[in-house]
Amino acid sequence: MPKITPRSLSTNSHLPFGDMQNSPFYGLDIITVKQFDREQLTYIFEVAHEMYEMVLRVGSFDLLKGKILANLFYQPSTRTSSSYTSAMERLGGSVIPINNVSYSSVTKGESLPDTIRTLEAYADVIVLRHPEVGSSALAAKYAKKPIINAGDGIGEHPTQALLDLFTIQEELGRVDGLTITMMGDLKYGRTVHSLARLLSLYNVRLYYVSPENLCIPAEIQDEIAAKGIPQEYLTDLMSVLPETDVLYVTRVQQEYFEDPDQHEALKGSYMITTETMTRAKNEMILMHPMPRVWEIDMAVDDDPRAAYFRQMEYGQYIRMALLAMVLGKA
Repeated sequence: MPKITPRSLSTNSHLPFGDMQNSPFYGLDIITVKQFDREQLTYIFEVAHEMYEMVLRVGSFDLLKGKILANLFYQPSTRTSSSYTSAMERLGGSVIPINNVSYSSVTKGESLPDTIRTLEAYADVIVLRHPEVGSSALAAKYAKKPIINAGDGIGEHPTQALLDLFTIQEELGRVDGLTITMMGDLKYGRTVHSLARLLSLYNVRLYYVSPENLCIPAEIQDEIAAKGIPQEYLTDLMSVLPETDVLYVTRVQQEYFEDPDQHEALKGSYMITTETMTRAKNEMILMHPMPRVWEIDMAVDDDPRAAYFRQMEYGQYIRMALLAMVLGKA
């Protein structure tokens, strides 16, 4: 099965890294996947793969030496926060970590715009996770430095979608012509909202598998339909698993349920086991944005089609690419 491997270790294969302040990505806010087209995605993925090759060769380098990232997280995060920290430090930069806003001036009543304008006095780029939809767009309105959306409530998680699409491209070698099935909490899952929008730029077929009250929002289905992408909602995975090239699983997100009993009733709706995988293609991948709770049995981890830990590694290279690009270094 596909693994993360370099396409070429030739030093002549490098994309040009250096000061490129005329690049269209320089100073860009990364707020929504709607801001990207296929040509831009191709370029981002080329830079991300080049970042991988450079990490493989030397581990870290000084591309962003002297630059500072502010990680501003109003919600808990392990993977996203850590991957941005790792990405910035591998590029030679530094990080201001603010991973528990309850200990910041926000508890004193400080507004998000004021917090953003304070941090940009110290940092060159700000990564923001916030529980309110539209928070990153609001931050970008007041900021002079680039803002990168690391999740705004149940809205979007654009860099997760970028790394998810990059995973598909790297693992399967293409996106066009694939059948992608998204399963689990599709109502509150901001990762699937963003990924579905990105996939609508390609020639794909989408299946949505979830309980009826966790179906993907109608407005997203309408956006996908407007692009002419075939899509179908089902409650049974097994009817589409044999034709699925990418199975993207999400957890039922307890934090968005007002009624704990409703969460309890739904959290066990679907589970991927080794038995489930016997019905899947030999050449397919199983993805999950993590954290998982128990929607994928740990016994599945040994299946070479289980790509979710490789998926996390791909995320580091995507975020290295984005940081370098918005700071004018790629």
